Order: sequence, then structure tokens, then C-alpha cells
Amino acid sequence: MSIEESAPVQIAVAGEALIDLIRNPDGSYLPCLGGALYNLCRALSRQGVGTLYLNPLSRDRFGRALAAQLADDGVQLARPAPVQQVTSLAVVNLTEQGHPDYAFYREGVADRAVTAEGLTQACAPLPALQLVCTGALALDARDAAVYLPWLQAQRAAGRCVVVDANLRPSVMPDLAAYRAQVHAALTEADIIKASDEDLEHLDVAGPDALARARHLLAANPRASLMALTLGGEGAWLLQRDGHQCFAREARPLAVADTVGAGDSFLAGLLAHLLRQAAGQGVPFSALLGGLASDGCRSALAHALASASLCVQERGCVPPGWAAAQAWAEARPARTG
Repeated sequence: MSIEESAPVQIAVAGEALIDLIRNPDGSYLPCLGGALYNLCRALSRQGVGTLYLNPLSRDRFGRALAAQLADDGVQLARPAPVQQVTSLAVVNLTEQGHPDYAFYREGVADRAVTAEGLTQACAPLPALQLVCTGALALDARDAAVYLPWLQAQRAAGRCVVVDANLRPSVMPDLAAYRAQVHAALTEADIIKASDEDLEHLDVAGPDALARARHLLAANPRASLMALTLGGEGAWLLQRDGHQCFAREARPLAVADTVGAGDSFLAGLLAHLLRQAAGQGVPFSALLGGLASDGCRSALAHALASASLCVQERGCVPPGWAAAQAWAEARPARTG
């Protein structure tokens, strides 16, 4: 089935698709499909959003598995023909708290076989496309000539830009260049997502995470909305006009691991905002410019529920729309 024959694409996502080799207690490694932007594609499609993955996948066994899972989840491929390059690998050791610690192998790999022109051409014929998203490893300074021109072209075409900072500083050879590239990408964003750890790695000024988030939003005047995630301590949504809302799970969760939690959070947030825009009959950009306080709170609650369901599974298992809505209704979050 071609892209034109499939569900209308509302979001196009560019970035890494890889295999997470997750260390088991006995020292063996379990291969799991992953990559922040790959996970985001799956999570968005499971939430009912027409999603296009822009990067190529390898013809090797791992690449075929990545492609098959995207197909199962309803994600469309801009480049369905596999490429010769191998699949990226990430070796993941989990801390006692279930947080992942990564080492990446990404030279000469399939998901980096992209150009700015190719990404732009893939987005051009999509009339329903409203948002483009990137972040994480795509913000490597060595790929600056790919993703930044593409984001700029999408802004010029009237699409909203979403950037998930999602830093991986331990695997970047030049941290200063990496930090500069992340900041450059954030200047193109209409929506920014960052964790408290991301803000520390970016050297954003402020005495605490919320103050740093406000500072980052103020420093990027194109952005209308910023999501700040705090792990088990909840999340904030900050708006350009100064309004903000907070949510945190009211009761502790049985956390299996946190792989894919941030990706599921962002997918839940974007899916809810897209539904709000459709329900009001306005373009997504218009919704962002006038997001009501109740719309902000309900979107945050849905995003938090999406992440909460994910962390209770091993690996990235994003929930669907109905499951996240049911969780949010059954277990109302603490708000502020």
C-alpha cells in the first residue's frame, strides 16, 4: 500500500531506529527494537495518529524486524526499500532504579543514510501533514547538515516543528558541538520536550528544573509550548503566555523499566493536541497559539498516562489511545 493510499499522514518523524541490547541479570543481552524516534513513531500510530517514518531501514535481520514492527503498528515508511547499511546498535545496562545507560554503535548505519533534500522531498506531497518531529541522536553535530535544513524547510512550508532534546552526552565525541547543535534545533521548534537531566546537560541557567525550563522557553521565541518531564516526579507543560500546568501520578507505579517512557509521553501529548485541534476545527498551529488551560491540563494528563503505562512493561510497549484515556480516568493524577 502506498502512502497516498494509507491513512493521511499528520506527523512525519526523522531520527534513529536501532536495536537495544538490554543486559539481563545473568549477563546475557536481550535484543529489543528501539531508538527514540522509532519508538515515537510506534507510539503515535498506536494512539491513532497517521505517522510517517522518514529514515531508511537495513536489509539485515534487525532491519527487517524493525520494519515489520512498524508495519504491525500502522506506521508508514517514506523509504520502504531496505538499504545495504547495517542497523544501529545500542548496548543498554539498566541501573538499580531501572534507568537505561547507553553505549551506541552508529558508524555507517542505515538510519543515518539520509539527506536534508531527501527528507524534504518525502514530506512535500503530504497534504495532511501538520507536524514534523526529530531529536535525540538525530541532533548529533555530525548530522547537522541533514536535520537542521530539513526543519527549516518544514517551517517554511507551514508545518509545526517538534524537537525532543533527549540528550545522549556520554556517546558524543564533542560535547560542546553536540550541545550547540541541540540549541540550534530548538530555535526552530514550536514544541520543545526536555527532561530535567536534558536541561542540566544543556547548561540552561536556573536554580531548579522548572526555572531552567522557563528560561529555555523564553530563549526560543518561536516555541509556543514546552514539556518538562521529571521522571517519577511528574511533568510540566509551559506555555508562551506564562500559563503552566503540572501532573504527577497519585500513587506509586510498579516500574519494570523506563525505556520508551519519554517517547510515549510525547506521543500522548501530540495525539491529544491533534484531537483537540480537529475537534475545534482549527489548524494545529492555531491551537498552539491559543491553548486553553483545560486543554493544557487534559493533554498533560493523557501524556502522563501514556508514559505510566509504558514504564510498567519491559522495553518500549507504547499504549493505545483508549488505554491511556482509561488510565487517566481511573487514576486521576495530582495536578497543580
